[in-house]
Amino acid sequence: MPNLMSFRFKAVFSAFVLSFPATAAYSASLDETAMVASTPAHLGEEWELVWSDEFNNEAIDSDNWVFDVDCWGGGNDERQCYTDRPENARVEDGVLKITAIQEWMRGSALPSQLRKTKEDAEALKVQPFSSAKLSTKGKHAWKYGRFEVRAKLPEGQGTWPAIWMLPADEKYGAWAASGEIDILEAVNLGAKCRKCKDGKEDRIFGTLHFGGEWPKNFYKGGETHLKPTEDGFHVFAVEWKEGEISWFVDGEKYSTLTSRDWRSSTREGRKSKHAPFDHEFFLILNFAVGGHLAADKNEKGISTEGFPKSMYVDWARVYQLKDVAGQNGAAQNTRGTF
Repeated sequence: MPNLMSFRFKAVFSAFVLSFPATAAYSASLDETAMVASTPAHLGEEWELVWSDEFNNEAIDSDNWVFDVDCWGGGNDERQCYTDRPENARVEDGVLKITAIQEWMRGSALPSQLRKTKEDAEALKVQPFSSAKLSTKGKHAWKYGRFEVRAKLPEGQGTWPAIWMLPADEKYGAWAASGEIDILEAVNLGAKCRKCKDGKEDRIFGTLHFGGEWPKNFYKGGETHLKPTEDGFHVFAVEWKEGEISWFVDGEKYSTLTSRDWRSSTREGRKSKHAPFDHEFFLILNFAVGGHLAADKNEKGISTEGFPKSMYVDWARVYQLKDVAGQNGAAQNTRGTF
């Protein structure tokens, strides 16, 4: 990622293959009463589907997702309050719709994990946008697998949609010592870009964060140009195996990192060859507005033109190799509340 990426979570130091666009192979959804949907043929017989949300219910499934509710700004000057209101996140026509709205919103100045005192809990902040951030934290987490999300991304200067993963437990210490896996990030899609085709921003990023606790952390990743599709949807994926993580978009691999590319700087992490990417992570979907990574690039700042804007998620799916799923599936895919 660009070096501004490190700003994104700098205050979280106390908490924090092929796939193809929609085809007949992907159109089948999970049995709503059991995890029995067949794995797409292109993944091979060694993979099996262990979890999915097809967003076919009338509402967001509380057995799968929890909401962040705060106006913190990610420790990086993002300009949204995250809410659990249906105006900001709802299921509509079989798709999860995460909507950023230009409106003044007041809420907690800190995320729940940073509210350590009464003063922290009572501190408030006002932001000019509202949006939503959903995660499987406390619901589902996985060690290794192929993680795929079919989504349509918002455009405009200042937009920052993301599909990413954080550790279920801070095994090696606070952020980023226990790792972070960014499946997909995009900022300012459609804004002016000298390096992009047709002069418009079309880059997406896949990134790992690792090392020590902030500010002794590092990141490394890759980027590619997002090709247009007829309906605007793309399948974003990572394939995470022991000691290796690869990124895909619409079935094309564009980046691979191995344990030679990352490291753990903590005493506990140095005991493991593949740390910090060797323990369970949960999935996150969010749509941020502003923040240094978005507002400091392209045309700078935030354009208010076109709001409200939405990120659409058709489905999210997790596959594991059968030997991994058989050993760890039940323990890793359904967790109690933290």
